[in-house]
Amino acid sequence: LLSLYMVIPIIISSFFLSILTYYYCQKIFLKKKIFDKINLRSSHNSIATRSGGLSVFIVLMIISIYFYLNGIDIFNFSILVPLSLLFLIGVYDDIYGVDFKLKFIFQIIAAKIIIDNGLIIDNFHGFFGVYEVNRVLAQLITIFIIISIINAINFVDGIDGLLISISIIFMASYEFFASVNTDFYFLSILVISALIPLYYFNFRKAKKIFLGDAGSYLLGGIISIYVLNILSFGYRIKPEFDINKIIFVISILIYPIIDIIRIFSLRLINKKSPFIADNNHIHHNILNYNNSHFKTTFLISCFTIFGIICIQLLF
Repeated sequence: LLSLYMVIPIIISSFFLSILTYYYCQKIFLKKKIFDKINLRSSHNSIATRSGGLSVFIVLMIISIYFYLNGIDIFNFSILVPLSLLFLIGVYDDIYGVDFKLKFIFQIIAAKIIIDNGLIIDNFHGFFGVYEVNRVLAQLITIFIIISIINAINFVDGIDGLLISISIIFMASYEFFASVNTDFYFLSILVISALIPLYYFNFRKAKKIFLGDAGSYLLGGIISIYVLNILSFGYRIKPEFDINKIIFVISILIYPIIDIIRIFSLRLINKKSPFIADNNHIHHNILNYNNSHFKTTFLISCFTIFGIICIQLLF
């Protein structure tokens, strides 16, 4: 009853606050003439802004501050520090552009803050016969995993609705397969409720709103924190889904993992920097084939859900 009492206000407030912030943040961006530039890599041909990430962050902070001031810990508020750092570097990148080396430095700093909050991969749960690892190696592996996830999520943000769908499917799976409500149950509800209205602004013909790097880094940070939580001893998968935790993580992140491995491999084979953006992602190739953002997002979302189900059945 307490959970239901908390969930409904969070859903309603997050949903309607996000609609307001999407509208007003874009209005500010348009007034300041901060547009998403149309170039050879663009999948849109009309005015658009990268204000979606700012809107989601504002909603997250408003609701978090409200509960914090009322002494209600709906999740561990300390994670807002690294998430804010990732968000800020993303905002700066959206507006001014940032060298990938500088972005990596800030991602490493954010990853270290996450680790210092007690989230670290120090056990492989028998994957490849490996269990506990020493502290130094655990920190290095954790930093690598966090940075990889953040960039994999950023890579997915290439067409309308795709990153929203991948993020919602991930968070819904994270909660669904848990044996009890997770430490971030209310955060999941908050973020999913804030993302749903963005479908409209993302898919509409004119004055589109994109998540931008601010949004993709914010969601990448949240997803990386969830992954670390899954691999901790505090997260328990439902008994009917008795699966290795690393296999479970791979299943619910199957598309971003496949896409980042593929794109990095192709760029290295072609002797190109793996960090220079291009239009050779899987979603871009599917989009070129059917010329529909909605169909492409729908197909990849179906593949993701199908992949999750298959891996659960196979393992």
